[in-house]
Amino acid sequence: MRPVYLCGFMGCGKSHIGRMLAKACTAVFIDLDRYIVNNQKMTIPEIFAQKGEPYFRDLEARYIKNFKGRTIIATGGGAILRDETAEFAREKGIVVFLNAGFDTCYGRIKSDTNRPLVVNNTKEQLKAIYDTRLPIYRKNSTYEVNANTSDKTIANEIIKLIELDTKAHNKLKG
Repeated sequence: MRPVYLCGFMGCGKSHIGRMLAKACTAVFIDLDRYIVNNQKMTIPEIFAQKGEPYFRDLEARYIKNFKGRTIIATGGGAILRDETAEFAREKGIVVFLNAGFDTCYGRIKSDTNRPLVVNNTKEQLKAIYDTRLPIYRKNSTYEVNANTSDKTIANEIIKLIELDTKAHNKLKG
């Protein structure tokens, strides 16, 4: 199994589904935001305030390259927006876009003070960010999964994609 990078807007379920997948696939689960916080010894709001969003996006791009093998990575909402980061992730593994509607995502994130983009933007501004990111997630992912359904359905669909990818990858190697 190659690494699986889950992408999508804040609140689409990357971390929750990622933990489910890791358990089902006996893989390591990495929440990229937590990984960055642990390595930088700073919270995400502190990183944004002291070093800026471009610095944080550079960290995402750099750290994404650290993961190999049986790993499920819940990327941050902006990690796969950079074409070169997405290209690396697609070459080394698969990128799965969890496509949840804006209202679903917003309902989950609206009170989260650990998300600088949520704290610093109105609902309308976040919707504009969502609308801007949607086609980029589609372009930069290997697969798109409907994340407006049950957790079990989402996880099962991704497991099927992982199995297909593993078979195809093994055929190329073999």
